Amino acid sequence: MRHFHRTSVAPADVLAAAEAFFPTIGLTATAGAPDARRRSFTGAIGTLRLEARPEGGHYTFVEAVTDQMGESRMDRNVKKFFVRLHQRIDPAHAIDAAF
Repeated sequence: MRHFHRTSVAPADVLAAAEAFFPTIGLTATAGAPDARRRSFTGAIGTLRLEARPEGGHYTFVEAVTDQMGESRMDRNVKKFFVRLHQRIDPAHAIDAAF
């Protein structure tokens, strides 16, 4: 499943946030030298490939690709990570259900 998020958080800060967030849900960084714009994580719930690249002006385009189908636990955690990124810019932001 592919997910994306556009933010004003710098790419290096996005990757640092990912390195702090994903180990807390049981994912470990994949072996090998980390790329300047990419990280990959693996765990019992699946595999995640994350890329953060500058995009037009001061925005950063964050793309997450999982090996899961549908609304898996991994996909929900990627969305939760995107909310955490948004909270770095707007600390008052809260998850709000849209029914």
